[in-house]
Amino acid sequence: MSQEINNKPNQQEKKPQKGGYKPKFNFYWIYLAIGIFFIVLSIWNPKGASREVAYSRLEDGLRNGCVSKISIEISKQRAIAEINPKCAKDITGIEAEGQEVVRVETIVPSIDEFSKLLNELKTDKVFNGEVRYTEGKDYFDMFLFSVLPLLLLIGFFVFMNRKMMGGGGPGGVFNVGKSKAQMFDKNNPQHKITFADVAGLEGAKQEVEEIVHFLKNPKKYTVLGGKIPKGALLVGPPGTGKTLLAKAVAGEADVPFFSMSGSDFVEMFVGVGASRVRDLFQQAKAKAPCIVFIDEIDAIGRARGKNINHNGNDERENTLNQLLTEMDGFGSNSGVIILAATNRAEILDKALLRAGRFDRQIQVELPDVHERKAIFNVHLKPLKLDETVDVEFLARQTPGFSGADIANVCNEAALIAARKEHTAVGRQDFLDAVDRIVGGLEKKSKIITAEEKKNIAYHEAGHATISWHLQYADPLVKVTIVPRGQALGAAWYLPEERQLTSEQHILDKICALLGGRAAEEIFFGILDTGALSDLEQATRRAYAMVTYFGMSDKLKNISYYDSTGQSEFGFSKPYSEATAQLIDREVQRIIDEQYERAKQILLQYKDGHNEVAQILIDKEVLFAEDLEKVFGKRQWASRAEEILGSEELGVRSEE
Repeated sequence: MSQEINNKPNQQEKKPQKGGYKPKFNFYWIYLAIGIFFIVLSIWNPKGASREVAYSRLEDGLRNGCVSKISIEISKQRAIAEINPKCAKDITGIEAEGQEVVRVETIVPSIDEFSKLLNELKTDKVFNGEVRYTEGKDYFDMFLFSVLPLLLLIGFFVFMNRKMMGGGGPGGVFNVGKSKAQMFDKNNPQHKITFADVAGLEGAKQEVEEIVHFLKNPKKYTVLGGKIPKGALLVGPPGTGKTLLAKAVAGEADVPFFSMSGSDFVEMFVGVGASRVRDLFQQAKAKAPCIVFIDEIDAIGRARGKNINHNGNDERENTLNQLLTEMDGFGSNSGVIILAATNRAEILDKALLRAGRFDRQIQVELPDVHERKAIFNVHLKPLKLDETVDVEFLARQTPGFSGADIANVCNEAALIAARKEHTAVGRQDFLDAVDRIVGGLEKKSKIITAEEKKNIAYHEAGHATISWHLQYADPLVKVTIVPRGQALGAAWYLPEERQLTSEQHILDKICALLGGRAAEEIFFGILDTGALSDLEQATRRAYAMVTYFGMSDKLKNISYYDSTGQSEFGFSKPYSEATAQLIDREVQRIIDEQYERAKQILLQYKDGHNEVAQILIDKEVLFAEDLEKVFGKRQWASRAEEILGSEELGVRSEE
C-alpha cells in the first residue's frame, strides 16, 4: 500500500500546457444524454401533453358536443378527454389553431355520477365518442420495465468502457492477462516457515539452501566467477514436501517471493497464458533479486507434440514457449530465480529441463525410516500423547508413507482417541489410524457366512505362512479377516525399503502373493475371486521382471522400459509378435513355478497353517507375535532392524 500511495502524486503531476489545461472529452456525458432521452421518451406523450381544466368546463364541453373521446382512470378518479380544437378556447382559455387534437384532464367528483352523465348524453345523442376505463399508470411498473433495463445497459457500457480504457489496470479487458501470482509477505507470522520446520529431506534442503545463501551473500560466489543458478526443479512423488520446501525458501530468503500454480496460466481465452507469463516476469524483474515459484509446472510444461495436424494444445504450447523465452531468451532476467515443483518430470518438455533454465533437478523422495522419525517428531508436537507411544516404532510401521501421509496418520490417531473417549493418544490409536488409512474403514456390519469366514481365514493364513518362511518376503505385521474397504480380509506387511532389488526378492514376493490362492486349492480344492488383487500384483511383477529388468533366461539383459515416457520413436511396442509370445510364456513360467513353490511350502507347514487359520477364525485378528508362537522366531531380521541395530552398535562404540 505504501508504494501505491507514493506513486499517486507522481502520476497526477502534469505540466500545464500553453493556454491552460484543455478539457478532456468524457464519454459519460454521452451515456447521460442517451439515458435522459429514453426516460423522457418513455414518459412523454408524443401526441401532446394534456392541459389541466376544471370539471365544470369539461362538463360544459360534453354538453356542447365538443368531446370526441374520453378515458377515465378509475384509481385516480381522473378523466382525460380529446376535444375539438375549435372549442379549445372555451374550455382551456387558449386557442389551438392548427392542432389536430387537444387533450384536457380533470378530477371527477364521482366515477359513478360521471358515468351516468355520459350515458345520458349518449341517449340524447349529444356525445357519441369512445369511452375507456383504465386503472391508471403504474409508475413502479414503468420504472421496472422501461427505465431500469436502460440504466443497467448504461451501467454495463460504462463498466466496459472503463476496462477497455485501462481503468482496471494492466492486463486488458477484465484483467485476464494479468498474473495471478501471490507475493509472499515475510512479515506475516503465518507465512514464516523455515528449514527447521521441514523434517527430513536433508539432501533437498542442502540444494535449496545454497540458493538462499547466494541471494543473501552473492559476493562469496561471484568473487570466484560463479553465477547464480537460474532455476531449480523439485521432483518427487505427491506429498513428499516439495511445496513445503518452497515455502521454507520463502521464509529463509530475505527477497521477494512470488508463488503461482501452473494451472493459473491456463484460461479459456486465447493468448492469456502467454500474457500472464510476461506479466509475472515483468513484476519479478521489477523486484529483482527475487524468487518465482511455479507449483505443478506440468500443467503448462508438458512435452510439445510432434503432430502438426493436431492443434488442440496450441494455447498451452504458446504459454510454454513464452515461459521458455522468459527463462532463457535474448532478454535479461538477471536476479530472478525460478523454483518449480512437479511429480511428473518424465512428461516435461526437454527444452524446459536443459541447463540455463532449470540448472538443478532436486529429487524429493519418500522418506526413509530415519526421516519418518523426524517427520513424526514434528507432527506429534501438538498432540497429547501417553507413555505407550514410541516414535521409532511408528516410523518402522509406516514404510512408503510420505510426509503428508504421516501428518494424516497423526491427525487420524487424534480423532480415533477422541472418539474412544481417551485422555491421551496412545500406541493403539496410531495403529488403528494406519489400518484405517491403508485398508479402509472397518466394516463389522458386513454379514458373512461361516463357510466364507473359513475360506477367508485359510486364504490369509496362506499369505502369512509363506511370508514367514521366505527370506526376502516382507515381514508380517498383522492379519485380519474383518472386512475393510473393498477387501474381505487383509494382511499388513512391512515392505523392505531397499535401494537394490534382486531377482530372488521379486520371486519371494510373487510366491507370497500366490499363497492365498494356493491354500484355497490345497485345503478346499476350489478357486474363488478373492485372489484378484494378489494375481494382479503377481502378474505385474512377473511382467516387470521380463520386460523391464531383463530377469529372464530367454530374454536376458533386455529392457523395453521407456524412462522418458515420451515415446520418442513413435511406437508403443519395440518388439515383434514372436517376442510378445515369448514374453507371455516367460511370465507364465515364472507364475507357475512360484505357485508350485507356494503349495510345497504350505504342505510342508500344513499343521502350522491350520493352526494359524483357526486363530483367525476365533479371534479374527492375528499379529506377528502369534505367528512366532506357532512357527518359532523368524530366521531373518528385517532391513530396518538391521539398520537400526547397526546404528545402535555405532553409538555404543562411540561411547
